[in-house]
Amino acid sequence: MTDEKNESIRDKVRASYGAIAHRGGSCCGPSACCGASPAAADTLAHHLGYSQEDLAALPEGANMGLSCGNPNALAALKPGEVVLDLGSGAGFDVFIAARKVGPTGRAIGVDMTPEMIARARRNAVTFSQQTGLDNVEFRLGEIEHLPVADASVDVVISNCVINLSPDKPQVWREIARVLRPGGRVAVSDLALLRPLPEAIVASVQALVGCIAGAVLVSETERMAREAGLVDIRLNLRSDWVDSMADWHNPLFCEILAHLPPSTKPSDFITSLEMTARKPAACCCCGNSP
Repeated sequence: MTDEKNESIRDKVRASYGAIAHRGGSCCGPSACCGASPAAADTLAHHLGYSQEDLAALPEGANMGLSCGNPNALAALKPGEVVLDLGSGAGFDVFIAARKVGPTGRAIGVDMTPEMIARARRNAVTFSQQTGLDNVEFRLGEIEHLPVADASVDVVISNCVINLSPDKPQVWREIARVLRPGGRVAVSDLALLRPLPEAIVASVQALVGCIAGAVLVSETERMAREAGLVDIRLNLRSDWVDSMADWHNPLFCEILAHLPPSTKPSDFITSLEMTARKPAACCCCGNSP
């Protein structure tokens, strides 16, 4: 894919998520869908395994219904760790992570949309006032070029974002670069069980809705392995996709219109839970084995 086409995709995603930051809504569309209201966003989060305790501690507006999994649960965060969230939006997973790593840890969010960063930073003020924690930071940047130092992060998380990138192999290389030796990654994302019909792939709404940019599960595993990550574990959650289809949101209505007869979205799309780690440094020379 050419640099010009990559940047065109980024511009479309940036513009759409900037609009979401201003007016609400979600990746599924600005109305009547998974993130159209706080109640609907919380319903989605509960379905994905977020606890009432996690949600109750969030600043108002941090949960925008943009999730397709629960990377915080997969990551099993520990006090004192540094965690980095790729595509952090309004700060939903960052604030949950910050409470888990505590005052001796740090939670960093990276997002390429200035409007989302501005919203997240406003939420961070509220979060600090409510919790007494001052361990959250939001940085403007692309996940293909993370504004994060080499080997400086214990855990990388991401929630329904990597599929939006036009250069996914580069994202995985960046994840490996910023992780400390022995560090781990926990990603929730949408992935394909088989290729989508071309009409869906061509839809900008489907792209922003985290569908058209998704790749096969096997491709995701390959990219992570080629970036140098090991102990890759995959868990497919098609039940989430089925539940989204039951809510009749605009994105899934569009997808249904272009699917072959007698098929449903979960025949093509799954919510993928993935964990992996960066090899630990060799004790004798300091290099990875």
